[in-house]
Amino acid sequence: MTSQITLPADGMWVIGYGSLIFKPPPLYLFRVTGTLKGFIRRFWQLSSDHRGTPENPGRVATLVSLDDLKSHKRFHNDLHLYELGNTHRETSLASDSAISLEMKNDIDDVSVSISNLSEDDLKVWGVAYYIAPEHVNEMKEYLDVREQDGYSTHRIMFHVHSVPDLTPEIERVLSKMPRNSDGDLVIESMIYIGTIDNDSFVGPEDIEKTADVIRTGSGPSGANYEYLHEITAAVRNLDPLARSRDYYLEDLTQLAQPHKLDL
Repeated sequence: MTSQITLPADGMWVIGYGSLIFKPPPLYLFRVTGTLKGFIRRFWQLSSDHRGTPENPGRVATLVSLDDLKSHKRFHNDLHLYELGNTHRETSLASDSAISLEMKNDIDDVSVSISNLSEDDLKVWGVAYYIAPEHVNEMKEYLDVREQDGYSTHRIMFHVHSVPDLTPEIERVLSKMPRNSDGDLVIESMIYIGTIDNDSFVGPEDIEKTADVIRTGSGPSGANYEYLHEITAAVRNLDPLARSRDYYLEDLTQLAQPHKLDL
């Protein structure tokens, strides 16, 4: 079910943290990259209409907020962070120089206590698309159909880290955006999330079980593993300094890789 969102007369922003990163909406003016604070990205949402079937649902990405992680008994106090190195941050993992994927590909499963985390400790990299006013209604209808099976719309703050080359139109849009205390551009944007209380949410789920489902799953939109692989690669390339790598996605992709006999 989709909650009501007032469509702005001066255009609309839409955040992508899953398939929208590699398969954008067909009508958008430009996109920016950045992060969402206080969330983890997990493949804990069933998909019976895109990457699975009603008989054999696949797994697709959703976000889980730190507030939900802390307040609901279904989540154990230990949160597994799939990371590179010894920091306790989910995405702030790289040094100031780019990291070669060939040089650093060991993934550590670090366990931290949810109760000790703040929103700044959890960051999900993604994109935000700006939809011009004349396309808002059409794109909202398109996205409502695309993001079904448990997803609902919400508004959330998106912290911008990079913008495209400026044109007069892009500069006009960005000039209206506020900045946070650090001087970064921020967007209050529409986003589709499969929250923990929707019928298609299956978390928490062991990563090995999720990988087993993804390895062989398929639906009208294609193989479940293809969806995971595309998201992992797209997220990896969002930041030139490799800070955007999501080590949950990296680990899940390794575990879910189809065996030769499955090909």
